[in-house]
Amino acid sequence: MSAAGCPIEYQSILVNGGCARERVLALRRVWSVQPEEPGAELPSGFSAATGWQAMVFAGVVTVILGLIVALHPSGSLNVIAVLLGILLVISGIFDLVRVFDRSETHRVWLGIAGLLLVVIGVLLIRHLDLTVALVGLVIGITWIVQGLAELADAFSGGPGERRGWWIFFGLISLVAGIVVVAVPTTSVTVLAVLVGIWFIVTGLTEIVGGFMQRHADSKPRAGHGQPAPSR
Repeated sequence: MSAAGCPIEYQSILVNGGCARERVLALRRVWSVQPEEPGAELPSGFSAATGWQAMVFAGVVTVILGLIVALHPSGSLNVIAVLLGILLVISGIFDLVRVFDRSETHRVWLGIAGLLLVVIGVLLIRHLDLTVALVGLVIGITWIVQGLAELADAFSGGPGERRGWWIFFGLISLVAGIVVVAVPTTSVTVLAVLVGIWFIVTGLTEIVGGFMQRHADSKPRAGHGQPAPSR
């Protein structure tokens, strides 16, 4: 078969003096496995493997994070305090830089806010105990407000089946908020331990779920590879 007998797009490819159209189509079939278009799907085996592996990886990371927070709550709180201070300093510097932009209409207030943020951020970094206490105060005040709102909502509404639960949760939130405000540093440390334990439980659940998904995904493939029973 001569090159003239091949289509125009295959005339430059010859194999043993003939047209290589079959080889080109085979290569196209191999490359079609790749998701060139946004709607293209990956092979089922690949997606299943990445699914359970991602779940197990997330679970392991969560467990490690939970162990660090639960075993070293004070150190974890100090890290959070430092990150909070750094965030305030960066925000203050950003506001100070905006002062030099002539298009800004409130440059004076931006300068004042930037200086305050930088000063507060430096103080939070230098006095970590104060930062942890402030975090505890914010959490305690939030719980107090939430408890009062739930109690007000429960007593203002008519009698209902869930009114008792709203009163119960409102009282629990109010009492917890008062305790945290009274002893913020100790309360935040206890909360950090509880959060670490919660991370550990969540991570273990994700790990078990990942291996369960792997076992469930391997069953169809294993059954598909077995030969059909003879009659």
